[in-house]
Amino acid sequence: MTHSGRLLCALYLATSGGLAWTTVLEFLHGPRWAAFLFAAASLVPVIAVVRETLVRDLRRAAAGPRHPLRPATDEVVRTELEGACCERWWTSLGTRHDTSCPHRTHRSSAA
Repeated sequence: MTHSGRLLCALYLATSGGLAWTTVLEFLHGPRWAAFLFAAASLVPVIAVVRETLVRDLRRAAAGPRHPLRPATDEVVRTELEGACCERWWTSLGTRHDTSCPHRTHRSSAA
């Protein structure tokens, strides 16, 4: 959670505490309907805190894994490794292929 999200949650909880205290005072000294109104109002900031934590979790899930991106050279090497065809091609620096290699080019006798 970001610093502003934590601050917002702290403000929500402080507001909920103030409304709960007002609820107690209304039950003791005021009309019952006002006490029930403040009791209901004290639940709203708690719901807001739950919503903030859900938003945080959704943002984390949308961000994906926190792995650094691979450099472009890693992708080039990976592509070349996936395109490799045979052992002889690797050992001859790409000049010859094995007889069973599907990428082997047949030489023509026409000169």
